[in-house]
Amino acid sequence: MAKTAVDQEFLEFAIKSIVDNPDEVKVTRSVDEMGVLLTLKVNSEDMGQIIGRQGSTAKALRTMLRVIGAKHNARINLKIEEPEGGRRMRTQETASEKAPRGVDEVVDEFKL
Repeated sequence: MAKTAVDQEFLEFAIKSIVDNPDEVKVTRSVDEMGVLLTLKVNSEDMGQIIGRQGSTAKALRTMLRVIGAKHNARINLKIEEPEGGRRMRTQETASEKAPRGVDEVVDEFKL
């Protein structure tokens, strides 16, 4: 059995500590001429926790992986796979909920 790489172990530990569904965390590692690629799959309900506000959590994870990579003379990239129906469904739901209203609708709200 092959030994798990330090970068993959770190990412799995960090992500499982953050999410509500740690059993559904899956990290795959591939190496090519561009460096190491870690691909992360999580439950769709945990995506917000992984990304963070304005991407701050994902950015911090990438920074830590860059540090680990520098220590081991490797370039490490993180790819977060979006769950099926992820962004497109949320965008459609949000768009239908926040459809632009006409002036008459807005004025009617202020009438008693």
